[in-house]
Amino acid sequence: MIAYLEGAVKFSKPTELVVNAGGVGYLVYISLSTYEAVAGKSTVELFIHTVVREDAINLYGFAAIDEKELFELLISVSGIGPKSALSVLSGIRPNDLRQAIALGDIGRLTSAPGIGKKTAERLVLELRNKIDSLPVAATDIAYPIRSEAIAALASLGYNQRAAEKLVRELLDVDPNLKLEDLLKQALKKMSV
Repeated sequence: MIAYLEGAVKFSKPTELVVNAGGVGYLVYISLSTYEAVAGKSTVELFIHTVVREDAINLYGFAAIDEKELFELLISVSGIGPKSALSVLSGIRPNDLRQAIALGDIGRLTSAPGIGKKTAERLVLELRNKIDSLPVAATDIAYPIRSEAIAALASLGYNQRAAEKLVRELLDVDPNLKLEDLLKQALKKMSV
């Protein structure tokens, strides 16, 4: 079983990479988060989840170990296969997904491609207690502020996805922003 892969990027697109490791080109399916993390790099290091089937061996790669562990939790839920799990991780950032499951935010979960209300409810039911066992990424420090800011912007009528993107960008620049300052900056940028 392949658990880790390091090599030169021979081909990339938002859903997959071909990584040359030891003269062999491995096709690795990835999420958008991983694509953003490796975009523009000539060599990559990926944590791999290998799925062996009768007719194929598929590799799913992740730039961060916490995303891989979240992927493995997702595929443990009946009705969620590897491609669906990647779709969910591409539609919702790992930290936001962790929070949506913990809070039982069905609306947020159904915003992910391919996830309906019943599947979202099953995700919450089966993973709510397991999600706490995952290690928290360092970027989760701003997690409560992020969700409060997104909720505030959405309640003011702004598009949820646009609010999430803007809040994430602002917190990437300054993760120590207080909620008031974060909202002021977000409103200023959204009104431009």
